[in-house]
Amino acid sequence: MYIVIEGQDATGKSTQVELLAEHLRKTGKPVITMHEPDGELESAHKLRQIIKDKNNNFEPMTHVLLFTAAREELWRKLAEPVLREGGYVVSARNWWSTLAYQGYGDGISKSKIIRITKEAMPERYVKPDKSAILTLPDDIRLKRQTGRDDNSKNDTFESKPLDYQHKVDSAYLHIAKDFNIPTLDASGQIDDIQTKLLEIFGL
Repeated sequence: MYIVIEGQDATGKSTQVELLAEHLRKTGKPVITMHEPDGELESAHKLRQIIKDKNNNFEPMTHVLLFTAAREELWRKLAEPVLREGGYVVSARNWWSTLAYQGYGDGISKSKIIRITKEAMPERYVKPDKSAILTLPDDIRLKRQTGRDDNSKNDTFESKPLDYQHKVDSAYLHIAKDFNIPTLDASGQIDDIQTKLLEIFGL
């Protein structure tokens, strides 16, 4: 099963992905996690470093192509082998992030992003078996983001102005509606959110 947890920065996706993976490992089946555009794969990790460094100042369309290249690497080399074995792939983000950030945020044609993704990636990737979008009020999300110990001020997307962040926030609501993805308020306790996600995913 391929499971995706989506949402804006600082909504707790990575935490929930790891908790869900821990839960699924109890089945005895193989489980891997991905954090697009990164994963336990050197080529994808290098692409992530390039993408996330705001000093590169790439054009939005370049970001679309770089993200697509990273997910191609992750999917073909990590995800597909596990799925063939009947295991679980749990991912923080997928191509919907590109739709939100480069489409709604940067103004790249959404139909172009969809076309490029469908040409590069198999249908199994484009349409996950289970998915959910985590949401947060702006004030809580920004407080979490400010409190991180990582180098978020140098992050290509987290360092963008508030009006851009608002576009991305609203984008996820459109994406949830367009692709029939459940949304979940992530402002509660971590364990409560995990419980609700397990219910949403039927796990």
